[in-house]
Amino acid sequence: MSLSIFVQGGAAEPDRLKPVLLKCLKMPQEFVTHSSEETIAKGKEIAARLRAPVLVLLKGDLGAGKTTLTKGIISGLGAAREEEVTSPTFNLVHEFSAPAATHSERQTGPPPFRVYHVDLYRVENLHDLESLGLEDALTEKAIVIIEWPEHFTFRTDWPTVEIRLDHAGGDSRRIVVSASGVGS
Repeated sequence: MSLSIFVQGGAAEPDRLKPVLLKCLKMPQEFVTHSSEETIAKGKEIAARLRAPVLVLLKGDLGAGKTTLTKGIISGLGAAREEEVTSPTFNLVHEFSAPAATHSERQTGPPPFRVYHVDLYRVENLHDLESLGLEDALTEKAIVIIEWPEHFTFRTDWPTVEIRLDHAGGDSRRIVVSASGVGS
């Protein structure tokens, strides 16, 4: 079963849709964004639902918006500003630290955790994959965001969020989010 939600209009629309995302993350959901700004905003909404440990798999063609969505996710987690998030195509892995959101939350909120942004586009074999040290990242309480995960099969008992991005004409992107093992 699929739930289709189309984001149209200004910034008020994503906020209105946030309760739907919170209630239905286990169901596949479809969104359409019409600009980079809306794609980043959707990433921030997704970030609000993520709890470490979780594996986020981003699929889509070149230029589909995987890194743009990741800017929203990582900035929404408080791990970096949007402009600090770039494609790890040549570095392969970028590491960020996400602190507790505010001083008062340090006592009651989530503890600090790491966020890894991984790009497997140029990784050609298992040896190259092993050299990235992902096994180490998967042993800590982290959020691991992987672009081009279809190059390898990942077996983990971590909750997994799969996000498919497709061009939908012009600056529009179709984003389909599905999850397994994610609590409500």
